Parts: sequence; C-alpha cells; structure tokens
Amino acid sequence: MKKIFLFTIILITLSCKNKETEKQTAALETSEVLETPFVWEGANLYFLLTDRFNNGDTSNDINFDRTKETAKLRGFKGGDIKGITQKVKEGYFTDLGINAIWMTPIVEQIHGGTDEGTGVTYGFHGYWTKDWTKIDPNFGTKEDLHELVKEAHARGIRIVLDAVINHTGPVTEKDPVWPEEWVRTDKQCSYDNYENTISCTLVANLPDIRTESNENVELPPQLVEKWKAEGRYEQEVKELDAFFERTGYPRAPRFYIIKWLTDYITEFGVDGYRADTVKHTEEYVWEEFKAECDFAFSQYKKHNLDKVLDDNNFYLVGEVYNYGVSSGQEFDFGDRKVNYFDPPSFQSLINFEFKYNAKDNDYQDLFAHYDDVLHNELKGFGTLNYLSSHDDGQPFDAVRKKPFETANKLLLSPGTSQVYYGDESARTLAVHGTEGDAKLRSMMNWDSIAKRKRTKKVLTHWQKLGQFRAKHPAIGAGTHQMITASPYYFYRSFQKGDFKDFVVIGLKLDKGEKVIDVSKVFEDGDMIHDAYSNESAEVKNGTVIIKSQFDIVLLEKVR
Repeated sequence: MKKIFLFTIILITLSCKNKETEKQTAALETSEVLETPFVWEGANLYFLLTDRFNNGDTSNDINFDRTKETAKLRGFKGGDIKGITQKVKEGYFTDLGINAIWMTPIVEQIHGGTDEGTGVTYGFHGYWTKDWTKIDPNFGTKEDLHELVKEAHARGIRIVLDAVINHTGPVTEKDPVWPEEWVRTDKQCSYDNYENTISCTLVANLPDIRTESNENVELPPQLVEKWKAEGRYEQEVKELDAFFERTGYPRAPRFYIIKWLTDYITEFGVDGYRADTVKHTEEYVWEEFKAECDFAFSQYKKHNLDKVLDDNNFYLVGEVYNYGVSSGQEFDFGDRKVNYFDPPSFQSLINFEFKYNAKDNDYQDLFAHYDDVLHNELKGFGTLNYLSSHDDGQPFDAVRKKPFETANKLLLSPGTSQVYYGDESARTLAVHGTEGDAKLRSMMNWDSIAKRKRTKKVLTHWQKLGQFRAKHPAIGAGTHQMITASPYYFYRSFQKGDFKDFVVIGLKLDKGEKVIDVSKVFEDGDMIHDAYSNESAEVKNGTVIIKSQFDIVLLEKVR
C-alpha cells in the first residue's frame, strides 16, 4: 500500500513538473515572439495609391459626378480602403513581410477635373484637397478606416497616412479658390533658392497655403457652406474652438490644417504620417506639426490602452524632393541649408538617391555605404529607401527586367525599405499611351499574380526576403559586417535592451552545397535555419553546410 501511495505521489509530482515545464516553454516561446521589437528604422513599409491598389466596394466608384473623359490613367479607377482591408485579411501583406502600410491621402478631393498639360485629371491620387475633415467617398468611410486600422494592428501592421499642408486642390468650375488670406496664387515657384521654393505655388493652378502667416483668419466660406449642408458645421466649429483654446495658437491657416490632420490620429489611431512637399513649407511648420502629432498620439494611447501596439513614438517621414543621405541631415537650397531632423521634426526622410546608389554599386559597397551613413551622419535617425515610386519618372527598373536584384538591394539594405505597390509582382512602370507620372500609377496587377508563373516566382522571392526582414530588425536597423567577399557572405547584428538579433546572408552563391563560415555569429551546436530554402543544419567547427538549389541563403538561429 505504501509503494502504491509513493508511486502515486511520484506520478503527481512528475505531472505537475511536466505541466510547469510546458507552461515555462509556452511562456518562453511567447516571450520570444513578443520580445522581437518593431523598429521603424528597419521596417518594411508598403506604399500604395489608394485608388489603384484594390477595389473592395464597387458601389463607391463614382461620386460628385466625376464622369468627364480623362487622359489615360488620370481618373478614378475604384481602389478604396475596403480593398486594402480585404488584402490585409487575406494575409497578402503578412506573406510579403510588410509591417507598415503607407497610403496616399484619403481626404475629400476636388470635385472637378483639371488639365495641367497632360490631359483631364481628377484627384484620384489624393493630393488635391477640398476638405481635410472628411474622407473622400471614392476611398471609403470613417467606418472603413476604423476597420482597416483594427485589422492591420491585429496583424502587427502599422498604418501611415499622407499629410498635405502646402496646398489645396486646383481651382475648377466646381472648386472655387480659397480666400486670399488663406492662399496665394500669384507667384509660381522657380526653385532657384529658398524663398522661390517656399513662398509660391508648385505649379500654376495649385493654390499655395500661406503657411508663414500668423494672422487670424475665418473659415473659407465654401467650407462653411459645405459643412452646413452636411449638418456638421456646429460640431466642427466647436472642435476648432477647443483646439485653439488648448494650444493658444492663432487661427492661422496652417494651424487649422494641423488640427484637421491630427484628428485622424486621435480618432483612428493611425501610427504615422508621410509629410508631402516638405521643402515647400517653412521648416518650423513641421516642428509644430510634430508636436501636435505627438500630443494626439499620446491622447489616443491614453484613452485606448487595449489598442496600443507598443511604446514607439508617432512616425513622421518627410518628402524633401531630391534629398539624399549623402548630404547627411541637411538639404541645400543653393542659398541656404536646412536641417529637417534637428530641431526635431522628422524621424526619417525619403531617400531619393538610393536608386542611383543601387545602380552604381555592388551589394557590398551599397550595404557598407548605408551602414556607415546610418551609424554616423544619421545616427539616431533613419532613411526611407525606394527603387520606384509614384512621382519619380526614373525608377531603378521601369520595365521590370531586374525584379530579383531589386528585391535584394531594397530589402537587404540598411534603413527602412519602401516597397511601391507592384514592385513585388513586376507591375510595369512603362504604360503605353500615358503621360507624366500616370505611367507609374497603373492598377495593381492581381491578374498577373494569379495566372503568370513568372510573376508568382518573383512574388515568392519578395515574400521570402520580406518575411525574413520583418522577423529580423538586424537587417534594416542593425550593423553590417562582411564575412567573405567571394563567395559573398555578410552578417547583421542588432541589440535593443535585452533583445539581440543576428543573421547571416549570402548572395550570388553557387547552387548546391554551401559550406559557410558562421564562426563570428553562431556557436558550435547551434541549429541554423535557412529561411530561403527552408533547410536546417547544425554548426560544427564554426561552419554550417546548407544544400539548396538557390543562389541565396538567409540564415537564422533556431530558437
């Protein structure tokens, strides 16, 4: 009887220990997932034109009688917020390793069309604002944006909107010019110095907001009339009164717009803004904008504790057209240099020179250059690299002959990567019959993804690299070190607090067996996984052997 009793105690004890071990293992696995920090400096950001990505609701395709015949690819094509959410839910972005989505402006656009010399055009791109306080019905509704943020956040994906403070939309028969105390229309920019880049209109029919003004101005009468017709005038005025009372700002044009833009943070919990036409607006405006963005983000977090993703600050990335990282923190106007990083405004600027660096340099020279810049001149800040975009007429690979090299250089370079919609599926950037930037803005090629083997192969490559990048902040935000030049192997290392991340990557390798020196990164006995071929092997004598049919390896330690 005593033996049975003792045996029972042992079984109970072992069972408890096993359960405790299982709990500890589960906790360890959970902590490993949770402890991998999201780092904006190493993020994989997807940039899309809201109207051109995916049509999730055909019922909102035509609004405000925007039915004029337009030049090719210069009218609304049906893409909307619901279409983006649909792809989020399907796992498209997760499979691509995307952890942030930047979408073009979604505020209400001018109702009329205009011809800037390239044919009749509507504001499908989102940069021709009519009303900052309302989402354009072509793009969707407030409910749609709430759902997008919710579904994206549930998958660890941040949402970045696009902020336009510099100008309203063009003047049309349906869209009267704003009052003179709000905008200037008499001087077009010549771009030959600081003054002639800022206090002027970008093009002839694009009214320039008087962002330099500190004079109190009344609301534009057309906005008052619009709000009253929509039954929300009193509420909008009430909110404006509260904003100006809290901040003490004058009722100057820029502060109205800053209030309207930061409302999207407070109400929807978006994670960042890409700021449009930064160099065409006084630099202090962006300091003021940042302060209000930070306040709005803190308020959102305070009142939505269950929706807070992490302790990251609000993300601000600026478009200073033609800025490149080689100039460090400053942009040269010719007669004046401006630092847009300090005093604190932007965490990153879009890097317009990356495509040239990618064209002129091999992998090692490219990676080493960006590692050097980001750990010296831009230490503490970041850069947003791209190889194609919506308004750059000289992309790295317009006819998509080099989609694999494009992926390697963009996704494996230090810095934040900007994947322009269709980079991953070789969407052409040379559309016959289009003029100007319209050639860069065709509909997303979903049909090609579904039916063409070549497109699927390209997409698979982008997915493997993207997922590896998203999983390892060392790739974008870490330190780069070459292991051997031929065959070409390098490693990246990153540390934040107690979190440490190490990866080894090889490019342009021989197919078949690869004997890889990993002694500087991994220890004997470590199990190493190649995320590209899905093969694993143990480190022995400082080396690991991977047998695969590919010319690339993405090595990580199995935890």
